[in-house]
Amino acid sequence: MSNYSQNRKTYIGQEELLFSNPQEIGEIYKIHGCSTSSSSLVLTDSDYDSFNLKNTYLAAKLITLFVEHPVVFIGYSISDENISSLLKAISGCIGRENIEQLRKNLIFIQRLSEGEEPNISDTYLTIEGIQIPLVLVKTNDFLPVYKAIHSTKRKIPARVLRYCKEQLYELVQSSEPEKKICVVDIDEIESKDDVEFLVGVGVAQQASVGPSPIGYESLDTNDLFEDLLHENKEYDGEQILRHVAPKSCKSTPNVPVFMYLHKIGITDELAYKSSEFMLDKVVFRDPKKLRMNSYSKPYFRNYRHMNMEQILEACTPENAAAYIPFLSLDKINVDLLHQFLIENEDKFDYENSSYASSFRKLAALYDRLKWGWQ
Repeated sequence: MSNYSQNRKTYIGQEELLFSNPQEIGEIYKIHGCSTSSSSLVLTDSDYDSFNLKNTYLAAKLITLFVEHPVVFIGYSISDENISSLLKAISGCIGRENIEQLRKNLIFIQRLSEGEEPNISDTYLTIEGIQIPLVLVKTNDFLPVYKAIHSTKRKIPARVLRYCKEQLYELVQSSEPEKKICVVDIDEIESKDDVEFLVGVGVAQQASVGPSPIGYESLDTNDLFEDLLHENKEYDGEQILRHVAPKSCKSTPNVPVFMYLHKIGITDELAYKSSEFMLDKVVFRDPKKLRMNSYSKPYFRNYRHMNMEQILEACTPENAAAYIPFLSLDKINVDLLHQFLIENEDKFDYENSSYASSFRKLAALYDRLKWGWQ
C-alpha cells in the first residue's frame, strides 16, 4: 500500500495529532505510534497511563471527524480497551441522543474466527450502557479493503484538497494579505507551500438551449490529448497554437504542442523563435519537470537498472507511468510509449483515475519525443 499512503498525510502518536491542524482529507492517524518513531510507540504500562490521560483531548480533536466522515479502524480489536475508552469519550461529547449519528461512520476491520466466513454486518458496541453503532467487516485478507478505499475517486486529488484546506486555514488566521497569486495546474502541485489560492463565489453558467457550434475556443487539453494519441481530429495547427494551447498553458504546461508546431512546419528552435507563438512554458520546459517527485526514491531504489520494457512488465500501469519519465530520453521506446498511452487512455481523466497527472505528463513527454526537436 505504499502508493496509497505516499500521498496521504500521516500523524504519528497523540502529541503530533493534538498539536497539529488535521484537514480530515486523505489522512492516516497512528494514535499508538509507529515503528518509524520509536519514542511514539505505546507499549508499556506507563505509556498506556499517559495515553489514557490524554484520551479526552484526543476525542475532542477527532469528534468532527468521527461524526462527519467514515473512519476505518485497521489493526484494532473491537474490544480493545483503548478504542473503547476513546469511543466512550466521543459518545460523552456528542451525547447519548446523538449517538446514532455515528452509524456507518465507524468501520472496524477484524480478522475471522476459526471456521468463519468473510462478512459485513451492522452491530453495536456497548460501553457502560451506551450502545455505539458501527460496521464490522470480518476478513483475513485486507487487500479487498484497501482496494475499496482506493476506489473512491475525487475530481481533485486528496492531497490537493488537503493543501487547499491548510492554506485557507492559514489565510484566515493571518492578518496580512498574501502578496502573490499563481495559476497552476493540479498536476504541478507537489507541496502545500507551492501556491497560495483564492476562494470565490460566482454564478453558475446557465446551460445553453439547443446545440451550439464547436469552435476552436471551446476545445481544451483533453481534445488535444485525444488528437495526439489518435491523430484523427484534423485540427488546424495554427488555430490550435493561437487559441487553444495558450489558454490551456495558463493552468498547466502538460499541453501537447509539438505535434501542431510540426504540422505547420516549425521543426526546430530557430523556427519557433521566429514565430509569434507564446508557448515557451511548454517548448522550453526541462523534461525533468515531467517527473513526479514523490516517485524519485522508489525509482532509484528499485527500477533504475531496468529498461522501459522491463518497467512495463514489472509495474502496474499507474506506477509505470510515473517511472518512465525517469529514464534517459534516448532509452524511451517512442512506439511502445504510444501503445502504452492508448491502452491506458481512460486514466487521463481525473474522474476515473487518481493517477491522471502521471499519464498527462507522460503524454506530454511523448509529444516532445515524437514531434519535438532535441
